[in-house]
Amino acid sequence: MKKRILLIYTGGTIGMNRSENGYAPEKGFLQKLLGNVPVLRDPSMPDWELLELDPLLDSSNMTVLDWNAIGDIIAKHYDAFDGFVVLHGTDTMAYTASALSFSLENLDKPVIITGSQIPLFEVRNDGLDNLLTAMIIAAEGKVREVALCFADKLFRGNRCTKINTSGLNAFSSPNFPLLAEIGTTIQYNEMIPQTAPKGAFRVQSLSKIPIGIIKVFPGIQFELFEEIMTESLKGIVLETFGAGNIPGAADAILPIVRKAHEHGTVLVICSQCLRGSVSLGTYETSAALKNAGAVCAYDMTTEAAVAKLYYLFSCGYDADTVKEMMEQDLAGELTK
Repeated sequence: MKKRILLIYTGGTIGMNRSENGYAPEKGFLQKLLGNVPVLRDPSMPDWELLELDPLLDSSNMTVLDWNAIGDIIAKHYDAFDGFVVLHGTDTMAYTASALSFSLENLDKPVIITGSQIPLFEVRNDGLDNLLTAMIIAAEGKVREVALCFADKLFRGNRCTKINTSGLNAFSSPNFPLLAEIGTTIQYNEMIPQTAPKGAFRVQSLSKIPIGIIKVFPGIQFELFEEIMTESLKGIVLETFGAGNIPGAADAILPIVRKAHEHGTVLVICSQCLRGSVSLGTYETSAALKNAGAVCAYDMTTEAAVAKLYYLFSCGYDADTVKEMMEQDLAGELTK
């Protein structure tokens, strides 16, 4: 029996059309494009259907509510299809991949996210190869998790980040090996086990939790950020230097950390470096963060850390539990 794949189009570059203001998503345009691709009707391809989000969005406009909409579509059609391909813009693709990796609990089917740097209607484009490969991987079912397929590589969804605005090799997975490499054949990494679900599939809806990101830079004046540490702010991801280091006197950030603690705000320490892990306390310049109760993100990407904060707070956990679970591997997002 042929496998059935559901394509979920969110409004990314792959299905955009020209407009007077540049490329933009257009309702129904991708369906017309796919109808003119003969290979999609080849007997070797899985059967497929296309659903579009309403409204279609440039990925820079994606929000938590749109992550929920994607999850709800997958949940509604989970039993009817063997796999899912989410067509998405590249700018926030890694955020969506990370969010879905947490919210799609006990997932036991492929959810492959892909898109393109050049729209499908252009004569020269990268969209068709990405789409066909993602569909085949979704149909084969060997990778039963949220993954990102782009430019002949298959990444774990919560381990990748966008590294190139114009090159076709737009994504990288700095701290985790590829799930598969795509050449003349698809070579799956058999060393990466697929985790068996612990219960029935369900979707954890994500709430619009107030979360912020602060990127450390030379000469940063931490006192300027103290005012944002209000009771409404639930989480802050601090992108530090190296293994978790901050510039200047270590005491400069302590008022912020104290306010965060008083208000139940979780302070998560990520690194600005693509490769390697945060290790709080290794250097004196990170000891203040460790002693003040900041959370170590280890080798998580910023995208994964943000998505994980949304997920844990949406589950209803208190701040202390969120701190504890941020340092645990929940969906293959970190290595301690």
